[in-house]
Formats: sequence, structure tokens, C-alpha cells
Amino acid sequence: MTDDASLALAVRNVSHSFDARKALDDVSFDIAAGDFTVLLGLNGAGKTTLFALVTGLYHSRYGSISVYGADLRTKYLKALAKIGAVFQQSTLDLDLTVEQNMFYHAALHGMAKSVAGPRITAELERIGLNDRRRDRARQLSGGQRRRVELARALIHNPHLLLLDEPTVGLDIDSRQFLLDHVRGLCAERGMAVLWATHLIDEADDNSKVVVLHKGKVLATGTATAVIQSSGESNLRGAFDKLTQGAPGGKGKP
Repeated sequence: MTDDASLALAVRNVSHSFDARKALDDVSFDIAAGDFTVLLGLNGAGKTTLFALVTGLYHSRYGSISVYGADLRTKYLKALAKIGAVFQQSTLDLDLTVEQNMFYHAALHGMAKSVAGPRITAELERIGLNDRRRDRARQLSGGQRRRVELARALIHNPHLLLLDEPTVGLDIDSRQFLLDHVRGLCAERGMAVLWATHLIDEADDNSKVVVLHKGKVLATGTATAVIQSSGESNLRGAFDKLTQGAPGGKGKP
């Protein structure tokens, strides 16, 4: 494998359990700078548990996780400073305005208002919501709130962006906007992205894919490579074939 210090994210032999239930079992994979990587798995595969470990919400005794060489155990703050995250459940304060939510996030990262202000304006302009900055978050649609959460996650210029099922409950246009916007960030900024989803069509041929099933990694590589190694004609067929052969059988994402 590549030297961990040069990798946006290096997950090594990570296992995690909740009492007797093993949520992750010896999980390992890499993400390089500029990669758009899709963590593909059914509900219950362990995606959210993995995100909780990478963002420091949980800690595991087994294995290691590092962000650009900063180990989450020994260099916690250095690692987290490089991460932006959009969680599956919304974390906006609905009674605050859009800009209040964003300034609060900037303050948590130690940013002065004079620095945060221009960045907030720039990110809101990129998502087409600068004119709604003084509206309370509860006045926005679900898709607009997701855009704000994404913009908020980018204020401190992270090098690694994590998104856990970001399109759940969104309409087709909102879903496509998020995909296009985040893929653009990879190309424009060289940002690494880990996009967790159960939706096969959110991984295109240029994506890298990590197939996670019942806590185990079944395949990693480009979508094209995973398809070719499975002998199937598309990613859906490859996913079904991989999960059908795994303990516990398959499901349909």
C-alpha cells in the first residue's frame, strides 16, 4: 500500500463492536487526494459506524485510522482539522439563520469572523443560497438544508470531505446538484471525498468504490475494475454477485 502520510485517509484493520454485535470486521482501504470514493453498502453494512470512527465520535481499540498521516488516536486535533463532514441526520440548528449556523461552525474551528465571513459568502454563492443567508434554517427545503450543510463543512477548507447518505429523502434535482458539486470539488481543489450510499447509481465509472457488506470490505478499486473482476456487465450486477457470495446473503440497494 502507499505510504500513509501521503494518503487522505488510511483505514487499517479496523474492527468495532457494540456489545456482542460486530459492526466492522477488519476493515482496510485507502483514499488518495482528489479521489471521489463511494462507500457502497446496504443499510446496516457499517457505513455510519465507520464515519463515526473517522470523525472521532467513536473510538476503536482495533486497527488504526489516519488522515494525511495524522493518527486519530495520537494526533486527534490535527486529523480532525483536515476533515469536513455531512452526516446522515441533519445537524443544522433550525432556529438559527443560515449564516448563524455557519459562523458557529467557523468558531468551532477557531476562525475569526473576519476570516469566516468571506468564506461563508463564497460557499453560499457556490450553492446558490447567498440570498437566503438571513433566513432561518427551518424556512429552507430539505435539499436547500443539505446544500447549507455542505457549504458549512467546507468553510475551514478541509482536505477530506465525508458525506454519509447525503441524498436520502432528496428530490432528483437536489440529489444531482450535490453529486455534481462534490465531484467538482475533487477536480477543482484536489479534495478527497468519501461518499457513503446504498444507491448504486451514485457511483459512476470514474469513481473509486469500497463495497462494504455486514461490516466487511468485499471489494475496492475503480468502479470499472470492480465490475471487470466480478465478470458482470455493470456495478449493480457486481454488487449483487459480491454480496450473494458473502455470509448472510445479498440485498438490493
